[in-house]
Amino acid sequence: MAIDDWLLDQLPLKPGQGVVRLYTWSTPTLSLGHHQKAIDPAWRTATRQGRLALVRRPSGGGAVLHAGCLTYALLWPNPPRQRKQAYGLVAVWLAQALARLGLDLSPGQDETTAPASNCFASSTAADLVGIDRQKRVGSAQLWRKRQLLQHGSVLVDPPVALWQELFGSPLEAPATAPGLSEAALERELRLAAIRNLGGGPLLVEPLRPAEWAAVDRRRHRFRLS
Repeated sequence: MAIDDWLLDQLPLKPGQGVVRLYTWSTPTLSLGHHQKAIDPAWRTATRQGRLALVRRPSGGGAVLHAGCLTYALLWPNPPRQRKQAYGLVAVWLAQALARLGLDLSPGQDETTAPASNCFASSTAADLVGIDRQKRVGSAQLWRKRQLLQHGSVLVDPPVALWQELFGSPLEAPATAPGLSEAALERELRLAAIRNLGGGPLLVEPLRPAEWAAVDRRRHRFRLS
């Protein structure tokens, strides 16, 4: 979360150059939206028992369980001024990548309201659902100085029992596809990014020591446990 937040602040320093990050999580983690205040007792219990980490996202929305999923962060210089248009363009990128893995996705149809405690409890036009109407991709945005960070989580093989424990409702298992895995999804998202987002090859730029130090200085903003 600190990396994504720091990268958003770097966008004005590199005009016209966006960033795509794709990553997984080393331990089951629940990320809360930037404005989400209430922490469910079940979340605290799992955290005290060492089975869950809690963090806060810089982006909005409800809580997301990061386990059996792939997270994307798109940092977009000079995005469309309309939020819905930005969501729509990113949805094309995501849907095309997942279509190559056998999943037919389309935007959700729920009305936009105050974020639910569980991000995957509803699906608006910002999200993607399968033909079974089960939510596969949840997304949220953060706008800062006309630059955009869009976060999203793509379900691959989420842990059903932990989901039930944290959210108090069963996970409606989304449709599966034989070729779907975190590695395959990352590969297709990279290829789709070249086709739909940048118009050229992706440049791999690891963070330098001074940049890691700058990230470390803002980690406290997002740590809840």
